[in-house]
Amino acid sequence: MTAHETYIKRCLQIAKNGLGTTRPNPMVGAVIVYNNQIIAEGFTNPYGGPHAEVNAINAVKDQSLLAKSTIYVTLEPCSHFGKTPPCSDLIIRHNIPNVVIGCIDDNPEVAGKGIAKLRASGCNVIVGVLEAECKTHHQRFFTFHNKKRPYIILKWAETADGFIAPLKKDKQKPVWITNQYSRQLVHKWRAKEQAILVGTNTVIADNPSLTVRDWSGENPIRVVLDSTSKLDTDYAIFNEDAKTIRITSETIDFKKPIAIQIATLLYNDNINSVIIEGGSQTLQTFIDENLWDEARVFIGKTEFKSGIKAPQFSGNLISETTIKNDTLKLYAKN
Repeated sequence: MTAHETYIKRCLQIAKNGLGTTRPNPMVGAVIVYNNQIIAEGFTNPYGGPHAEVNAINAVKDQSLLAKSTIYVTLEPCSHFGKTPPCSDLIIRHNIPNVVIGCIDDNPEVAGKGIAKLRASGCNVIVGVLEAECKTHHQRFFTFHNKKRPYIILKWAETADGFIAPLKKDKQKPVWITNQYSRQLVHKWRAKEQAILVGTNTVIADNPSLTVRDWSGENPIRVVLDSTSKLDTDYAIFNEDAKTIRITSETIDFKKPIAIQIATLLYNDNINSVIIEGGSQTLQTFIDENLWDEARVFIGKTEFKSGIKAPQFSGNLISETTIKNDTLKLYAKN
């Protein structure tokens, strides 16, 4: 691994400190190096706060060293005014001579303009170091800007014999297929994503709150499909723990493909990622419309013998891990 790759790798590590807080902005990491030593680091603050480059530059104790340093960033420094001033202008103002960038920002407001501005000022700019890793890291941001929709994650748990839920149950609560460690991981995922979506049947059957309880983090925006407005506000999904968006026949046309309509609606609400958590019909709708980016499938040891079948899909298996007695398979869309 080259020196440039080592420092970009460090940028990716610290960028993850912004998980779940920077949205809809990207979670960027920045490292400043002088004389082959890291003298400052920074990551993007919660939305509306300083960007990674600003935090890294401000962390340099001896500001005179900046004029002899290299700044490494996972994503092209912005060149436009948003909630904060352009980071490229800040780099130029501090006379930082060398800038190493993981990948270009596809946001049309930037899209190479930050790099052009830096080079025009005399900066030596290197682009594309660990580019694939940086693009994967920023995939939610890129999907939002390039595809005009949120990054879509399908998630469900199924039994060893392929069922997602029993046909009947005695109480209005989930019938757990996975163990407590897998369920805690799901709460961690919720804290990282901006929204979570379920259908009417899941609300009626399980009365879920869809919040982060077994992990530290911000609750996602809850989205519920309720075509006929049959759900009353006594369900937990409508409590004050998090914002809830109710999608009804007045919001979208349920006689037409609904997944793309939902994705467009969430995009217009500035939501850049969503977990589709069920039930089977809702999940299958997104699969059938080929509108998803990754699937996270837990397989428990339990068998129902009969019940509601798990969604049917095909994807590229990325990884398979064991969580005590559960199996977790991660897929990317073909």
